[in-house]
Amino acid sequence: MSDVRRHEVLIDALGAELVPVRRLPPPWLRSLGWLLVVSAIAVVLLWHYGVADMLHRWAGTPDLAWAAVGACLTAITAAWAAFSLGVPGRRARWAWLPLPPALLWLGASGFGCLREWIAPATHVASMHEASDCLLFIVSFSVPLSALLVWLLRRACPLRPVLTAVMIGLASAAASASLLEICHAFDAAGTDLLMHSLAVALVIGANAAMGGRLLQPR
Repeated sequence: MSDVRRHEVLIDALGAELVPVRRLPPPWLRSLGWLLVVSAIAVVLLWHYGVADMLHRWAGTPDLAWAAVGACLTAITAAWAAFSLGVPGRRARWAWLPLPPALLWLGASGFGCLREWIAPATHVASMHEASDCLLFIVSFSVPLSALLVWLLRRACPLRPVLTAVMIGLASAAASASLLEICHAFDAAGTDLLMHSLAVALVIGANAAMGGRLLQPR
């Protein structure tokens, strides 16, 4: 048997064992699925806490409302970036997509530390009270991150660590957005410190663990 014939037989044998792979939905559609889960959690929190206190707080301190908008947009764009990075051939520049809303989120949150007046019927959080915010963000970020990792395991992220960073940013931003529903404190220094620490912990944990889970198998 000639070498050409052997190669043809080998190719036919390998091809016979191939299993059709179902094509993944586009990144924006998979992002929407994850965001629907976040929205469902928000609906439950709104049902429990109501919306009046949140709107009253935002009316007194519009910067808190802008921070919430920035956090929501950061969650959306970071999730989209994570799913886009999971598509082979997509460039790493997708990781810059959440930067503008993240700057809005950070800037509006930090503005509360520069003013002397606070939202009506609220008070500046003590370190103990602000630690509850850290626990909230981390606790909600864990299942949201796990869901994103599970959804992205079916893809093939060629930059697993960068993708995991986007997962952490999306989860932390979504959790911070959910916190706004039941957050009763002004954005003082202690509160901003705990929020920043929580976001850093979530992103760091995802980079360390999520990167390994997303490694090509």
